[in-house]
Amino acid sequence: MHIEMSSEQIQAIVEDSLIGYQYLQRISLAERAALMHIVADEIEALDDELIQTAHDESALPMARLVGEKARTVNQWRSYANAIKTGIYVEARIDTGDGAAKANIRKYNKGIGPVAIFGASNFPFAFSTAGGDTASAIGAGCSVVFKEHPGHPKTSQLMAKAIVQGLTRFGAPESVFGYVQGGSHEVGETLVKHPVIKAVAFTGSFGGGKALYDIGVCREEPIPVFAEMGSINPVFVLPGYLKGNAARFATQYVASVVLGVGQFCTNPGLLLVVKDDPVEDFKRELSAAITQVGDAKMLHAGITKSYIEAKSRLVDQTGVTLIGEGAAAQENTAVAAIYSASAATFLENNVLSEEVFGPTSLLIECENVEEMEAVLKVLPGQLTMTFAATEDDIKQHTSLFNIAQEKCGRLLFGGMPTGVEVVYAMHHGGPYPSTTDSRFTSVGPDAVKRFMRPISYQNWPNEFLPLELRDENPLQIERIIDNRRTTASH
Repeated sequence: MHIEMSSEQIQAIVEDSLIGYQYLQRISLAERAALMHIVADEIEALDDELIQTAHDESALPMARLVGEKARTVNQWRSYANAIKTGIYVEARIDTGDGAAKANIRKYNKGIGPVAIFGASNFPFAFSTAGGDTASAIGAGCSVVFKEHPGHPKTSQLMAKAIVQGLTRFGAPESVFGYVQGGSHEVGETLVKHPVIKAVAFTGSFGGGKALYDIGVCREEPIPVFAEMGSINPVFVLPGYLKGNAARFATQYVASVVLGVGQFCTNPGLLLVVKDDPVEDFKRELSAAITQVGDAKMLHAGITKSYIEAKSRLVDQTGVTLIGEGAAAQENTAVAAIYSASAATFLENNVLSEEVFGPTSLLIECENVEEMEAVLKVLPGQLTMTFAATEDDIKQHTSLFNIAQEKCGRLLFGGMPTGVEVVYAMHHGGPYPSTTDSRFTSVGPDAVKRFMRPISYQNWPNEFLPLELRDENPLQIERIIDNRRTTASH
């Protein structure tokens, strides 16, 4: 049943979150990590009801959901283990000399209660108990989560697991608040509340930019970490395609249609240099895409948006069809690959817009210099991929150098779909792919978004946070007088 919470209800939940935040600030890093492991256990213990409910609400395959649940559990556990090491508090101690120089100690602490908006395309890993929630709690921040209307029952089951974990640990339920409502007013009320100190969002550019504008225009501006999509261009350099067209076409089409194209890392733009192998490559793309059947998307709203965006692309002058998948049902996503010249692309901004779904646009460049011209006008991206040989890169280093400034993850071969939950992952990128290119929303480093530094000068040892006390009771690594050590001071 759809529930639209009132402004008064939302404000009460947000105000309670301050109690949860204060609780997380009182407990140690080890205790916070233990709490997160208990929540992970509760999520893992959810039975087949969760998978079936998510399948019914999202049309995602059972196997995909089972894997995503495992990923979600892993996020909680890996983030908890990272937090426990003290890596993110970045404790720094400069003892001074007691006279001319002060004793100064600095560490990172939670920024405050965080508002998190659920994503539609990952009902587990980027929603209620997803990486944003795990990283915020890991940072020592309470969470006020806004339910996504695309999968409310799934979201509520996950919320129940989080609350059960909090109860088992003995933490107050106010560590995790739950807000329901699909109107813009609900989101606006949440972001504008003065208790909220940061926001995390994954979704469309329009939605993310609207929340960002609200957050930065408050009387007290706050950071809004919005991941807003990307067309994730793939650059095919001349040496790579020779003798490799069929294999690469199959690989590329598989990535385009993976999950019905409903990934923010979906490769929606493919750039090639016009020469003899390109015509063979286009035939291979056509053969591969025509083998793809239509499929249901997450919900009717996304399907409608996909059909409209695809039609807008088709209507542009100079855009031609390379190949299209089979259609068996109405209101489903039909896969397709189109082509246009680089000159056409450079003259039409519509061609650089994301089509969220299983559609891609191939851009034919007269030479590598024209490919570079296209790269220069592309906005910030989550990923960029080079399908190239090492000799290709040596010969065209300017492409590589420009690409480094335009994306958050740069791939040499492979496909951008698939985001590993590891320390070295950066899932973010320059605007407009995200609102802050310095931070990732995947991997333990996602915790950094919700922390801020504070320095203590000349404070008695007994009043300092545990992370900064002389005896180092948490046994974490610190920098003391320019030297890394786990020793006490």
